[in-house]
Amino acid sequence: MIVKAPFKEGEEIPQKFTCEGDDISPHISWDKVDGAKSYALIMEDPDAPSGLFVHWIIYNIKTNSLAENMPRKERINGIIQGENDFGNIGYGGPCPPKSHPAHRYFIRVYALDAEVTRKMSLEELREFISSHKLDSGEIMGLYKRRG
Repeated sequence: MIVKAPFKEGEEIPQKFTCEGDDISPHISWDKVDGAKSYALIMEDPDAPSGLFVHWIIYNIKTNSLAENMPRKERINGIIQGENDFGNIGYGGPCPPKSHPAHRYFIRVYALDAEVTRKMSLEELREFISSHKLDSGEIMGLYKRRG
C-alpha cells in the first residue's frame, strides 16, 4: 500500500506541518485496499530523547485519505483520534529539540478488516491492528528545528 504526503519518502516535512509553522496535519492519502472496513494511522518519532514519541493516532477512517488540517477533536464523522504524547487529542507536528540532528517521522497506515468503534489506548489499537490488518504502508519524513 502506497502512502502519499506533501513530501516524498525521506524528504523534509514542510515547516507548516511542524511546531515552527502552523502545526496542522498534512493531507495524507493511500491506496484503497479490497475488503478494508476501516483504516488506522499512527505517526511516530523513534529519535525522540525519551524514546518513541507518538505524534498522531487516528482510526476508524472510512476513506483512503485525510484532509489537511484535521480538527483536534476526539470524534469527527465516525473517525476517532487518540491522545498524542504532547497530551493533546489529534495531530501534534514535529518539534525535535533544537540541538538535535533531523528526526525521522514515520506515518504508518493500516488497512483493517473491521471497524474500531470505541476509543482505544495506543496499546489496544496496536493489538487490534495486529489481529485485523489486511495491508499497511508508510512514508517517512525528516525534520530539524531551524532556531
